[in-house]
Amino acid sequence: MTLRAIGWTLLVGLGLGLFLLLPQPALTEAETVHDYVGAGKCKRCHGKELIGDQYEVWSQGPHRRAFATLKSEASLKIAEELGLETLPHEAAQCLECHVTGHGLDATRFAYELDPVDGVQCESCHGPGRDYRKKKIMSDRERAIAHGLWEADRDESICLACHNPRSPTFDPERYVLPDGTTRGFDFKLAIERIPHAIPADVKGRYVELEAEAKERKQQGAR
Repeated sequence: MTLRAIGWTLLVGLGLGLFLLLPQPALTEAETVHDYVGAGKCKRCHGKELIGDQYEVWSQGPHRRAFATLKSEASLKIAEELGLETLPHEAAQCLECHVTGHGLDATRFAYELDPVDGVQCESCHGPGRDYRKKKIMSDRERAIAHGLWEADRDESICLACHNPRSPTFDPERYVLPDGTTRGFDFKLAIERIPHAIPADVKGRYVELEAEAKERKQQGAR
């Protein structure tokens, strides 16, 4: 029997009792004092080519589809095998990791988030109401002080959901250069969804955007 088969057998065998013990993503200090705004607000800047159009990368990626996957035949089968009493796209145990901010009080959202959008930007980068302004985001240390999470450095953000207690966790999903396998590898996972701000733009977005607007205005004259 393969490691994958063994892992799946153990997870199903433990049944609903273990599933109910799935850890909720740990609340950080930033998450307790900052509110969510949703990917639509992030798009105002991060949907522009100048900054790398991270919104487009997200919209075409697996995190955007996280809620939709709960309606798949595979998810329905898992829910049945685990003995869930409700559909996976309605079960809190599933939604904790498939919908940004699920279960939080309504006061934590500056704007309403649509569950259909699945895992949005702030699940990885932190609730953005206080750091989303351009002048703050142009200064990384200032942005961190206002609630930005260092998603490119802190693998615990990913491990809150990508861990062996997930019923779909595959212990052989990531193949390392030396041929060994892991269920999750932070470096390889980041490489699969590249969406960094261009190096020549980082920290200069406000300045470069102003220059671009000026050139556009001059061209229109």
